[in-house]
Amino acid sequence: MNPLMSLDTVWLLLPEIVLVATATLVFVGGAFINSRVGFHLVALASVLVAAGLLFRQEVVLGMFEPGAVHGHSGPILIDYFGHALRWLALLTGGLFLLLSSRAGPDDLATEVTGSLLLAVAGLMLVCISGDIVLLFAGLELISIPTYILLYLGRDNAASQEATTKYFFLSILSSALLLYGFSFLYGISGTTELAAVRQAVVDVNIASRSGLAALAPLAMVLMLAGLGFRIAAVPFHFYAPDVYQGTTNGNAGLLAVVPKIAGIVALIRLIVAAMPGVESVAWQLVLAVAVLTMTLGNVTALWQQNIRRMMAYSSIAHAGYMFIGLAVALAVAARGGDSPAADGVAAALFYLVVYVLATTGVFAVLVYLSSRARQIDGVDDLAGIGQTHPLTAICLAIFMFSLTGLPPLAGFWGKLSLFLGALAVDVQPPSTGLRPWFVSLAVIGALNAAISAGYYLRVVGVMYFRSPVNVPRAEGGRGAWLTAAVAAVLVVAVGLVSEPVFSTARRASSSLHNPAVLEMEANSALPRSDDRTVPPALTQAIPAEPAPR
Repeated sequence: MNPLMSLDTVWLLLPEIVLVATATLVFVGGAFINSRVGFHLVALASVLVAAGLLFRQEVVLGMFEPGAVHGHSGPILIDYFGHALRWLALLTGGLFLLLSSRAGPDDLATEVTGSLLLAVAGLMLVCISGDIVLLFAGLELISIPTYILLYLGRDNAASQEATTKYFFLSILSSALLLYGFSFLYGISGTTELAAVRQAVVDVNIASRSGLAALAPLAMVLMLAGLGFRIAAVPFHFYAPDVYQGTTNGNAGLLAVVPKIAGIVALIRLIVAAMPGVESVAWQLVLAVAVLTMTLGNVTALWQQNIRRMMAYSSIAHAGYMFIGLAVALAVAARGGDSPAADGVAAALFYLVVYVLATTGVFAVLVYLSSRARQIDGVDDLAGIGQTHPLTAICLAIFMFSLTGLPPLAGFWGKLSLFLGALAVDVQPPSTGLRPWFVSLAVIGALNAAISAGYYLRVVGVMYFRSPVNVPRAEGGRGAWLTAAVAAVLVVAVGLVSEPVFSTARRASSSLHNPAVLEMEANSALPRSDDRTVPPALTQAIPAEPAPR
């Protein structure tokens, strides 16, 4: 068994340690020095330092090389899946730090900045967790700073109500998740995901019906607990009210960070660590996908509040991502591995696309708002194509991408999900899955058409309505820069999508690397003359992923 902690584990956690240490410095320093700009620059610098450390780790670990070896160190999983998503977490954190450069009152600005850094650190921990205790700690490190950010958002009854709703429902979701974890622990007697996976396999092989029945129950409870964070039906009901009651910046954070964490956790727990439950899981996830994207898109059609509309948009996009998870589970259930139906890769690619476009939308809303008046209704955007032409172009790009119009990134994201669904069970022997997934792809395409109704309505209001109350753009250069960067990335990924999708495929394949499932060694890293490898991380383990 692995030691719980070692110096190698600390080395692997250096990016997160830098973010947490900087957050502590910002919290403490803000009590003595009132310098919004200074501490904000320190926070941005810490993200750059964390990125440099993460790059160094990828060089040392050989992550850029074909067939890179993987393993684990204590509770940390060393695989391409986790490291690629840590980059997404850092990118998201950097964008939200820029977006929030003027968030909150001046005397509480450091609390906003420090809380954002902690949330990013928690998200990075979720990405590399190989232990359910660390996974839960990472999820809570996202939730607790989010409560602070929601409370600091606006000093009015609506904001306090939104904070209270999110707080209590988040506690409920954590309780459901812990209840599911307790069943996993009952099956395996350990909290390590690799040991949990092996225990689930052993229970299924031995046909021990009592313990075998616990695995599907654990899966349902974990799906429910994480469904709150992802805002999937029927656990979505808090999202519209909370989004509407808080600020544009906080609504963007809720739409992006918990969703990344929830999708990553579901992939780690259900797709990778619970073999044998796929035959039940794919049916449940498919049903949730259909309900989530349909309810989200249809209900968004008649929303007039822009944040409430984006809340239902967020719900709908969770349903699209569940298509990828359903495909991955169905492929595993039939005992095959179709490269065309790589549901995890498609879901990860779509997650990146969604994060960029949604962050950009809320960055535009933050930029166009002022402290005295937020952009609340869709009608508040009337005529900005004339008054703020560059900002309107950015918002149009995001809306077109979320709709799924070519050649933007959203089109390729939806196409990869639908093609993955159509590729399920295309080769004999047939298991009868194909009609289900053809229907899922058709429903997904219809939902994409429905979503055009409310996304393009925003574009129409911007360009075909005369300005009435011209918004005073007082959100700051940081918010505008966030929108510009997100728009450039959405266009770039749309025009050159293969590198991003190749990264998603590599991340997906690393989930099934046999080295990740080894329980005897601390880790597996190659030693060569041009690398400085921590001394305990030297035992070689085969790197190529095994067929599922």
